[in-house]
Amino acid sequence: MSTFTYKEAGVNIEAGNTFVSKIKGLVKTTFRPETLIEIGGFSGLFAPQFTNFKDPVLVSSCDGVGTKIKIAVMANKHETIGIDLVAMCVNDVIAMGGEPLFILDYFATGKLDLNLAETVIKGIVEGSKIANCSLLGGETAEMPDFYPEGEYDLAGFCVGIVDRSKIITGEKIEPTNQIIGLASSGVHSNGYSLIRKIFSSEELLDLSSTLLTPTKIYVNLILNLTNKFTLNGIAHITGGGLIENVQRILPLEVDAEIYKESWEILEIFNLIQKKGNISQEEMYKTFNMGIGMVLIVPGERTEIILEKIKSLGEKAHLIGQIKRGQQRVIIR
Repeated sequence: MSTFTYKEAGVNIEAGNTFVSKIKGLVKTTFRPETLIEIGGFSGLFAPQFTNFKDPVLVSSCDGVGTKIKIAVMANKHETIGIDLVAMCVNDVIAMGGEPLFILDYFATGKLDLNLAETVIKGIVEGSKIANCSLLGGETAEMPDFYPEGEYDLAGFCVGIVDRSKIITGEKIEPTNQIIGLASSGVHSNGYSLIRKIFSSEELLDLSSTLLTPTKIYVNLILNLTNKFTLNGIAHITGGGLIENVQRILPLEVDAEIYKESWEILEIFNLIQKKGNISQEEMYKTFNMGIGMVLIVPGERTEIILEKIKSLGEKAHLIGQIKRGQQRVIIR
């Protein structure tokens, strides 16, 4: 009778162990003081400090990078895709007013390519440092026949903390509030299935440097602002674009009016719209259009908040206002 091994079935445990050994030192560079154990154990340990909180609440987020990974594989450029993963998770945590504490990653592939996997992890490490959160652990899954050769998928899981009194839900948004848009770094990590449908493989390769620009991480900026100002609402502009992501934080009795002439639309979005013959509504329901995060603030504090953002070296625009309405986002 024939006998088989796990390795013959396509799963190389030794390669996985080698990979963990290679990245241990790299991952350790992300550790906050609260991190208690190096990677390699069954779980990560983190001892949060609650002394600065009256009523601490944990904030969690789970996200991925989506088919932007397809562009990275096509162009063989994997250095920044890990930054995207961190950004998608931590930006959701700060949208609730939370400070990211740690993140875990899930890397799945058909056959483990040590160099490729290490490159991706280096991006996750870089993103974790930007966000000041520990890369506490993760999972590397080798699944033969599940993913085509050279392809992989990523998921991330982030936990943060916020004082209950400082949770930002949008419930305090009211007429006279103003809408500030924080500039995006590009397409970020949404809409790539549509992008891949309208551009040829050759065109995607030509645009790969632009399309692979990593998602901006807003952690330091938002924490700076929430420590000094009252923000009534924060929307991370991901899947659903400007329209749906702003709408999800609005109370029932208000509208958000956004003036598209108030900031410069990035050229990549003009190119996408022209090439795909895409309607304005569809563009604003799919892409960030150059605004990666939206802040809704008390009207009388708008200018001082904009000045603070500028002093921190970031780009922001006054892009609209809140009016009485029916929970709509209106692009004018």
